[in-house]
Amino acid sequence: MTSTNLDAARETCKKIAGNISTIMRGQSGPTRQLLAALATGGHVLLEDFPGTGKTTLAKALAKSIDARFKRVQSAIICDVDCNFQNSGFC
Repeated sequence: MTSTNLDAARETCKKIAGNISTIMRGQSGPTRQLLAALATGGHVLLEDFPGTGKTTLAKALAKSIDARFKRVQSAIICDVDCNFQNSGFC
């Protein structure tokens, strides 16, 4: 990657982060991590307590890069040994 390409990529990330920051205040850390995953082609799993802005952050990113947003919500999965095999709970 040439320095011109690197500068262009850096500028693009700054613009996207700026777009996100207009919606998500005080979330520069998660925004940087999200952009790093985007730049490297990685995947992101946003985990936190309810109401902390995970969906809003993902929507803001999708809107900033003109992408489609789709939410995947899952239940808590626990891997535990269950001694109640005949109770109907396991």
